[in-house]
Amino acid sequence: MRKVPRPPSLLGGRSQGRDTEDSSAFVLGAQRTGEFSDTDVPVTALGPPGWLLCSPASCVQYRLVVRDARTLQILQLYTCLDQIQYIEWSSDSLFILCAMYKRGVVQVWSLEQPDWHCKIDEGSAGLVASCWSPDGRHILNTTEFHLRITVWSLCTKSVSYIKYPKACQQGIAFTKDGRYMAVAERRDCKDFVSIFVCSDWQLLRHFDTETQDLFGIEWAPNGCVLAAWDTCLEYKILLYSLDGRLLSTYRAYEWSLGIKAIAWSPSSQFLAIGSYDEKVRILNHVTWKKITEFEHPATVASSKTIVYKEVEKSPSVETERLSFPPTRALASSLFSTQSKYDVSQVPVSLQHIKPVADRANPKMGIGMLAFSPDNCFLATKNDNIPNAVWIWDVQKLKLFVVLEQLCAVQSFQWDPRQPRLAVCTGNSKVYLWSPAGCVSVQVPMEGDFQIVSLSWHCSGDSVALLSKDNFCVCYLEREEVK
Repeated sequence: MRKVPRPPSLLGGRSQGRDTEDSSAFVLGAQRTGEFSDTDVPVTALGPPGWLLCSPASCVQYRLVVRDARTLQILQLYTCLDQIQYIEWSSDSLFILCAMYKRGVVQVWSLEQPDWHCKIDEGSAGLVASCWSPDGRHILNTTEFHLRITVWSLCTKSVSYIKYPKACQQGIAFTKDGRYMAVAERRDCKDFVSIFVCSDWQLLRHFDTETQDLFGIEWAPNGCVLAAWDTCLEYKILLYSLDGRLLSTYRAYEWSLGIKAIAWSPSSQFLAIGSYDEKVRILNHVTWKKITEFEHPATVASSKTIVYKEVEKSPSVETERLSFPPTRALASSLFSTQSKYDVSQVPVSLQHIKPVADRANPKMGIGMLAFSPDNCFLATKNDNIPNAVWIWDVQKLKLFVVLEQLCAVQSFQWDPRQPRLAVCTGNSKVYLWSPAGCVSVQVPMEGDFQIVSLSWHCSGDSVALLSKDNFCVCYLEREEVK
């Protein structure tokens, strides 16, 4: 018999979407799992296998809590030397790295052996960044002023140094299989890239990049091609092979602000380049030439594009339910608003802002873009139109859907298992889109919970939602009727 998915619903909250389309058929529940003080940076991380969640403990800045992501039960509680500013799981989820940049110290905790711990003190050199190597047994610390990168081994206690790392947005990149690491460097006023073998940290290749001011590097998912792009003052991206050969150079235009963000497709067949001219250009992996470009106009005119517009209204409360003083749940419902999507008739004019041209980092151009895990869709955001998410059909190379939100989009991320996009806009709602439709979900939290970022569980069954003060985990279950 045909399996009929259950329409979306919310445990403990509200959810509204199009009744005519199944909006990914899920049940969502939210549970508050932590709070942060005003001085804290919200730091929450899901372990790579996805069954562990760690975060700073409630109210105490130097404690670390490890929870089971399925039950939210506390598994371990660790106390660090100072305020935690960054945490990261090892690739096998056996160790947790806690960085305290102000103190120049990194502490490592073991889940299998709670009594074991490691302390790495960079001393007077200071600390500005820390991360795991792909094998989960080495830690890479970047010292202040980017004087060097120190590679610490947890197994042999050996130390290796990498000199001249460049202070740029994305200066370290690992291949997906964890075999190689690329490091952006700056020597004698010139940009270079060094490629290291992660097994023994030996230098494999070293070459200059022909850039004025290298801004970032990123490997293709297959690990065969390295993309290196120049500062925003010049539109220039270079593609190198693993042995350092220059495969291609692409420049769309000159004498204007250039590249703002890039994204590789999961298959490594396409490279999407977002720029300050409000366009996304797609390069193919055969000739490394442009195959198409996606424009982001303020008016959507194509009749083949679906425009979902978020509409909002205050909930109605029955008079007999009113009481004084109102209960906490009733007070929350009185000040919350319901939200749903309506399909707008084209042409649709989107809210457009004029950027301030005389300031650094103007809010213009393509600031976010990401491919779906099945390679079928590309989601983009044009900072000139902050309330919209554009979803493109990669197979047809056409605009498929536009989500027009009431508030500016803060973040979006694809479900790692299927083409389902989660969006947050700085309010207490999470928005989900799939090819079947879209839905707006009110997170059932007390107080003012403004979601500023989110992170999917590796299985796609749950998503962590973060605000500035607290976070929650929402569980999505697919129920089917035979």
